[in-house]
Amino acid sequence: MHVGADSNDRDRLSRRAAFLADLAEAKALRDRVAPRRTRRAKAHELHRMLTYRHC
Repeated sequence: MHVGADSNDRDRLSRRAAFLADLAEAKALRDRVAPRRTRRAKAHELHRMLTYRHC
């Protein structure tokens, strides 16, 4: 029964790694396709971080 658990863990980790790789690829593609939106989002996040840094 323990062998099955190892196999399930391996399968789950493999699927998770594939999902995270696809997610990273999708984010990179979105950044390439919409650079203005990406720049605006990064600037907004930076402004938010600077605004609340001293709280």
